[in-house]
Amino acid sequence: MNLSRLDLNLFIVFDAVYAQQSLTRAAEVLHVTQPAVSNSLARLRELFDDPLFVRSKGGVRPTPLARQLIEPVRAALATLNDCVSARLDFDPAVAQQTFRLHATEQAEFNLLPALLRALTRLAPGVHLEVVFLSRREVPLALASGELQLALDAPLLNHPELLSSPLYSDQYVCAFRAGHPLAGEPLTLSRYLAAEHIHVSSRLKGSGHVDLALRSIGQRRRIALRLQHYGALPGILEDSDLVASIPAGLARTWGLTVTELPFETAATDLHLFWHRTVDHDPAIIWMRELISSLQ
Repeated sequence: MNLSRLDLNLFIVFDAVYAQQSLTRAAEVLHVTQPAVSNSLARLRELFDDPLFVRSKGGVRPTPLARQLIEPVRAALATLNDCVSARLDFDPAVAQQTFRLHATEQAEFNLLPALLRALTRLAPGVHLEVVFLSRREVPLALASGELQLALDAPLLNHPELLSSPLYSDQYVCAFRAGHPLAGEPLTLSRYLAAEHIHVSSRLKGSGHVDLALRSIGQRRRIALRLQHYGALPGILEDSDLVASIPAGLARTWGLTVTELPFETAATDLHLFWHRTVDHDPAIIWMRELISSLQ
């Protein structure tokens, strides 16, 4: 038997005829014509090489093979129905599901605490796996289902990805309490005279701040380059180094901040998903939940 050529609707007809013990009543229940039921039954008889139902007074009665088949057929149809129902209806209160997200470090700091609190309250059976991939890997991971969502800068340009903006954050200059730069307006000369920490996951290259300085013919003195933000608060607390970072991170850590003495582009965060899951109720619910946290 080649299952790829098997019409599953035949088993729906089989179940209806078995339940109704009549082709006429089965047709009424299925909202099809009696010839359509007869045709489906003929195909099943050929498939199993068995009459399956024989005429009786007032209708039909199942053969021994039909009685043997009915329970596994109904179990299989119930399983398929559960799969479809889960796809069409997502109830976060009872869902048991794990979402895998790609997220930048900034997104982790700014969104994850609030997201976890919301999941604990609204969907205790929903769990997260947060990973970080290179931007060239993210579209393929979303397409394959390895990832369900991605939180990143609006740089994932791919025709099969959809996105929505989450927030935009401005850069500020952050330093420890009692720092020599505190208490007075930060001028460009004082900013450039300070020693800076630059945070970037890349091994080399300029960030937003350096590009903004370059546009006005200036360059800052980078004394330390980090790949992650996590160590930043402790380093700032124990030194006179400064860091130009998104304001949201500075607020999270309670750092002393001041406005930068020059204009720089904001850092934006977008939510990405693949086109094939655009109507998936679970994905829609998670997208709306993440968006509501702003």
